[in-house]
Amino acid sequence: MPVQFLTAEQRANYGRYVAGPTPMDLARYFHLDDTDHQFVAGKRGDHNRLGFSVRLTTVRFLGRFLDDTTQTPVGVLNTLARQLELDDPARCIADYHDQRQRLRHIEEIRVRYGYVEITERHVGYRLTRWLYVLCWTGTDRPSVLFERATSWLITHKVLLPGCSTLERYVARLRSRVEERLW
Repeated sequence: MPVQFLTAEQRANYGRYVAGPTPMDLARYFHLDDTDHQFVAGKRGDHNRLGFSVRLTTVRFLGRFLDDTTQTPVGVLNTLARQLELDDPARCIADYHDQRQRLRHIEEIRVRYGYVEITERHVGYRLTRWLYVLCWTGTDRPSVLFERATSWLITHKVLLPGCSTLERYVARLRSRVEERLW
């Protein structure tokens, strides 16, 4: 049974930079604290330090790792380059994109900062219970439940699944609640 309640625009924007982050977002999600600086300092080369920082801050903001770090907004690159005292962030991120360290960096971030997949048992259970309560006590449209589930996943350091996966998950849960309610 195909389920699609999101618009084409919502699908296109899911887990991506739609526009450059606001100054408030830059201060909240793209600030490197002392612990981050220590961890980043262990990376060799300016390109690895910037690339690692982009991966770390992007997963904080979007809830997923970008496949192509060269698609990072200029404001984000400049903010991180200022903190890392780098001169040419565009060149550094281009050099990083050509390296094999990218996958190792993703795994390091997941382990060190506690990011998990939605398929982990306790995560799926907690999300299901939370959404179930929202469905049971409210009349939110599926697209609103989808947005709330996305926010919950980001807040709880769960990497976002594919758009259609989360869409089917919300639709099935909402349908189950409606059947039980009626």
